[in-house]
Amino acid sequence: MQTIYVADDEKSIRDIISGFLKNSGYIVETFPTGDALLSAFEINPSDMVILDVMMPGTDGITLCSTIREKHNVPIVIVSAKDTELDRITGITMGADDYLVKPFAPMELVVRVKSIFRRMAISEQTAKKETLSYGNILLDVAYKTCTAKGETLDLTPTEFALMVYLFEHSDKAVSREEILKNVWKFDFETDTKACDDVLKRLRKKLIKTNVRIVSVWGFGFKLELEEM
Repeated sequence: MQTIYVADDEKSIRDIISGFLKNSGYIVETFPTGDALLSAFEINPSDMVILDVMMPGTDGITLCSTIREKHNVPIVIVSAKDTELDRITGITMGADDYLVKPFAPMELVVRVKSIFRRMAISEQTAKKETLSYGNILLDVAYKTCTAKGETLDLTPTEFALMVYLFEHSDKAVSREEILKNVWKFDFETDTKACDDVLKRLRKKLIKTNVRIVSVWGFGFKLELEEM
């Protein structure tokens, strides 16, 4: 069973999140502060982290960045701050998803399940041990990405997106297609999360010869750039 750590300074929210996730089959530990969660995580890392933004001590965004420096564990931000800048900041600092309060607990459960399904992508494509495009090589089994012998640190969501783009490198893919096949969302949802992850991924590819270009009014495709 997968373990999820949840940090939120409101006990009622911790209890609701914990209850719904436990009912969905996950092991859940809750913490009143991000610092308490980090202390536990450093001793025994969880399979996922869910963080509130505004907490006593270290805030959720800073904690997200701290965890991301050493671990690629999936991170979900839950916050009452709902501006576009807040969401982009969360995604840019390494979060895999950003959910605005108040939210339906089942929506969080759906997003959690979607992330774990994306992490299982190596099992779904086991027959393809490696994928390459330009000077980038993806090892699907070990979830590693290298360019000219140097490792690119990708989050689980970024890696899953790269795999999907590599597998469909001969065509453009739409935002909706990405959300359905990478995020595993089978319902209409905000496409901005997809755009935010792509922005972050583009920065990580800047020293490679692979570019993710926008196809106006449709989506994205891979292209090679002469270096």
